[in-house]
Amino acid sequence: MLLRHKNIILGISGGIAAYKTPDLVRRLRDEGAEVRVVMTQGASSFVTPLSLEAVSGYSVTSEILDRQTESAMSHIDLARWADVCLIAPATAQIIAKIAHGFADDLLTTLLLATKAPVVICPAMNMHMYQHPAVQHNVAQLQARGCTLVGPAEGVQACGDVGPGRMVEPLDIIQALSQQFEPLILQGKNVLITAGPTQEALDPVRYVSNHSSGKMGFALAEHAARLGATVYLVTGRVHLPTPSGVKRIDVVSAQDMLSAVMDYVDQADLFIGCAAVADYRAADVQPEKIKKSASTLHLELVKNPDIIQTVAALPRKPFTVGFAAETTQCETYAKDKLVSKKLDMIALNNVSQPEQVFGHDDNALDVFWHDGSQSLPRTSKSALALQLLRLISQRCLQ
Repeated sequence: MLLRHKNIILGISGGIAAYKTPDLVRRLRDEGAEVRVVMTQGASSFVTPLSLEAVSGYSVTSEILDRQTESAMSHIDLARWADVCLIAPATAQIIAKIAHGFADDLLTTLLLATKAPVVICPAMNMHMYQHPAVQHNVAQLQARGCTLVGPAEGVQACGDVGPGRMVEPLDIIQALSQQFEPLILQGKNVLITAGPTQEALDPVRYVSNHSSGKMGFALAEHAARLGATVYLVTGRVHLPTPSGVKRIDVVSAQDMLSAVMDYVDQADLFIGCAAVADYRAADVQPEKIKKSASTLHLELVKNPDIIQTVAALPRKPFTVGFAAETTQCETYAKDKLVSKKLDMIALNNVSQPEQVFGHDDNALDVFWHDGSQSLPRTSKSALALQLLRLISQRCLQ
């Protein structure tokens, strides 16, 4: 129970998902946490302060200019009291305010005054969430070190279907618990590859795959939070760089190998999470290939096997591979573990419709030479943390 005796400020903004917050407070109390609720003016339209006072055991505050409380500068006291600040639900409005440093109510003032980590759970219409302005604000907050949890996908109150739902209370609790994880990777250098590679055919076309990079980025984010110095070598993906992570952008498999070799000598742990193209064009055409026939024949040659190259080094780091398989999954994964001389391999069964590239959740079967463990389906963020715990148990023995 990592939240036991932790002080949590729950900031509630004015979205329909606020109806979930009494249950969230109750579950946080069940974990042993102390919870103080701060509401925006709009939040009270969706949930009453009285219901939140009943489950939290504290009075609910919303006004910064309350003469009875502000005579003692209570907003500063709250900012100092907090071990973590949770904003759930976080509307587009409150996200914009936090991103740009507004302090026009109690909640935003607290967030400027506190040194506690901030966890944000977006909740809004899918089109609002996908708007470039909101995405810019979200990326800015992540770059500043705030943790984003969600949004989840599904049917929304307005009838739209897509990303924008606030994640469920149990998922929020898991994300909060991660803020207090022991620094099991402190002092370690971790090198991670992520995303797809692109292999050029001509100036406008390339061969690639559907990897989103989400798993590799989640691993990098949590490794940094667990105390590691993290180097992330990534193909072309549209994901913000996790806080505290050194990012190296590459395009092709050969680019990725070159970048990996630049950093591998100092790595204690290497995780090959990238979906590296197995083949590239034998000859990249200098001009666009014209559509002149009904068929086109391309000669492809094998790309370097990055993880096998790392595992064969005289002084190799603890090396973890990923296997994305559709048939005979366990057999192929175990074969790769042995043939490539890996220390551990994580199997991703992509034959399952719900476990294809690009999803926000997944499940893994992890194998090493004298054991295995299944990690059930959950968010890629939670899965990354579970995998890093497992790796730590093996490589730090």
